[in-house]
Amino acid sequence: MKKFFIYLLPGLVVAVITISLYVLIPSQFEIFDNKLRDMLFKNRGTIEHSGQVVIIDIDERSLKEIGQFPWKRNDVAKMVNNLGEAGVIAIGFDIMFPEPDKSSPHRVISELGINDIVPKEKQVNYDELLASAVATTPTVLGYTFDFDGREIHKNKEAPKVPVTFVKINKGEHEFILEADGVITNIPVIQNASRTSGFFNATPDSDGVIRSVPLVLTYDSNIYSSLALELARMAFQEDSIDIIYNDFGIQSINFGGREIPTDIYGRVAVNFRGPSSTFDYIPAVDIIKGDFNTADLEGKIVLIGTSAAGLLDLRIMPFDAVYPGVEVHANVIDNIIAGDFIHLPADIAPGINIVMILIVAIVVVMAIGYSNALALPFIIAATAFLLLYFINHLLFTEGIIVSIFYPLFTLVLSALASINTGYFFETRQKNLIRGKFASKVSPQVMEDIIKNAASGKDAFIAKEHEISVTFSDVRNFTNISEAAGDANTLIQFLNQYMDEMTQIITKSEGTVDKFIGDAIMSYWNAPATVKNHTEKSVDATLDQIHAVAPLNVKVKQDERFTSICKMAEDMGVEPIEIGIGINVGVATIGEMGSSGRSDYTAIGDPINLGARLEALCKHYNSMCNISGQVKERIPQDKYIFRFLDLVTVKGQSIPVEIWQIVDYADLSKTQWNTPLFLARSVSYDSDVEGNTIISSSDSDISGAVEKQRLFDELEYYDSGIKAYKEARFEDALKIFRDIQDNWPDKTNKNIYNMYIERCEHYIEEPPGDDFNGVFVHKTKG
Repeated sequence: MKKFFIYLLPGLVVAVITISLYVLIPSQFEIFDNKLRDMLFKNRGTIEHSGQVVIIDIDERSLKEIGQFPWKRNDVAKMVNNLGEAGVIAIGFDIMFPEPDKSSPHRVISELGINDIVPKEKQVNYDELLASAVATTPTVLGYTFDFDGREIHKNKEAPKVPVTFVKINKGEHEFILEADGVITNIPVIQNASRTSGFFNATPDSDGVIRSVPLVLTYDSNIYSSLALELARMAFQEDSIDIIYNDFGIQSINFGGREIPTDIYGRVAVNFRGPSSTFDYIPAVDIIKGDFNTADLEGKIVLIGTSAAGLLDLRIMPFDAVYPGVEVHANVIDNIIAGDFIHLPADIAPGINIVMILIVAIVVVMAIGYSNALALPFIIAATAFLLLYFINHLLFTEGIIVSIFYPLFTLVLSALASINTGYFFETRQKNLIRGKFASKVSPQVMEDIIKNAASGKDAFIAKEHEISVTFSDVRNFTNISEAAGDANTLIQFLNQYMDEMTQIITKSEGTVDKFIGDAIMSYWNAPATVKNHTEKSVDATLDQIHAVAPLNVKVKQDERFTSICKMAEDMGVEPIEIGIGINVGVATIGEMGSSGRSDYTAIGDPINLGARLEALCKHYNSMCNISGQVKERIPQDKYIFRFLDLVTVKGQSIPVEIWQIVDYADLSKTQWNTPLFLARSVSYDSDVEGNTIISSSDSDISGAVEKQRLFDELEYYDSGIKAYKEARFEDALKIFRDIQDNWPDKTNKNIYNMYIERCEHYIEEPPGDDFNGVFVHKTKG
């Protein structure tokens, strides 16, 4: 019961927030509602129309055969007369005749001044021909109202409409939209018509036409639309009732037919389908009399255009290119069929509020009492039921309700329920974290919890490729002795390890463990890291570079005075490190006993990484990498030195060992001083395996130029090549030359090592199977 109320509260809060938005700014998200409703129309698809409305189309073919538009009025008159003879019950013009026909013979003859020469019967007035055709047929002329306030259209007389408008239940306010001006047909044609109707159709804010006004006011009079007039004429009604309620206009009625509208008298168009859903007949066929009378008899006919050049194409829910005349056809067909859709101002808000309230409470409660796996199903099912209900209201009941606000409530409710669940279950998760924290690092712990939530057992060991590094502080035995007490030693190590850890984690690495003064870290586990080998190398070089500024801090710290004095006496820096890097497929997972375990990595790649670090002292290198690492990283980004081809202790497969001297271009890094300018120190090990210094430069006054380094490496590589080819005398000559005559060489141990090997092989030549492999009997 407690959990019920914990989830009920956020459900009610979501409902209050969404209902407040709906009530205070109902039209703020109307564009989203409209777009979602358009999707419902497209999903519904095309439906059958009554078959009582036919469009006479001034199409591309008609323009090609008759000529450019506007046509001669005698051709239009012929079209109207042919339609009248075909027995149509009403003809509606979705085009206007606002200017006289300049091609009319009487006008041409008059302009040429030959009225007295041409017989009167030849001086035909095409406008009068059309007027006569309009007068003798059930024609409804079209015109348009101006809402832009242009002076040229103001104070003009609108066409007279032979219909009586009766306002029922009207209050103080008038809701019918009022026009500023009017654009009509020329008088000779306009006065010949029985009635006229405006064809204004204002699009919504996104440019899509979804509703059209059935009535407008101008100069204190009410006027009906072209569609309404054609329907009224077809049903032979003389009176139209405008029904009001407390919110505005409720409906427009005539002859017992009720047309529900919005509060402004606009009807929402229940589109039958995309363009050309209605029957189209080319206008040229009507003019030529080349049509079947049965296709028109007893029908309402609309004359309009689908030709792109005549600019009567509109955007509709179904189509971005939709003939404007077909909008009127849809409205007329809606009136005939009576299947309207509308936004009832009296009940729609109530329906919307109830939907919001139900969705908010049901979704929050459903998610709250379900597990994470059920979340997408709950959201999908609720969205489906919502859309099904809204679709039913729209196309079966004809009621338009909000789509955006219920769906917005669904999203908001899901978020609220998830957040509530998070806080509600925090105590339980903290217990889990407390248990895991005793076994793994926080970073790995979070990964385990995340995987456990998705059904994965993160404790099970798995094989995964990783890049692993091992680092070690040189002279640590001496540092321990110089520190004097454990507290100072711990503070010294923490200063160093904090700095190194930040560099590792910043490069997306994971610190596996601290082993005394050593750090084991790896990349690409537990999370996948792109270019993980390159990032491990960058982190290694950054650690080595960071040692110099760290030593400055150490020397300024009074706590470490004795350590710094010891280092100065030995001719070294307080902190000097060596790091080994390897890459390969290792086993990753929880390992240990039932009482104490750790999330770590094991395997040959890990062992080799540790051996490479230990061999830094042997090869007088700060960074040793395996050949596999070298293959994975950009060759032009770093400066390499080949060190050896060996089999390390505990392994039998030969491994190439390379030294990374530094970045090739420091300008692309944060560092300024190249590592090869650092003090040159040679290390060795005593009989107990402790690191000792065999030699050290007292200063770095003879700094190595970069080109000198490259020259040394090139010369050295030639010696390595000779060594691998068993040309030991040639190799010995090169190595001795560098050792004795190259004052600014960057590695001392390596030359002595190869000199000793060459001398050995000269005295005791190896067999023909010599492959340059050296076997290390010790770890370092």
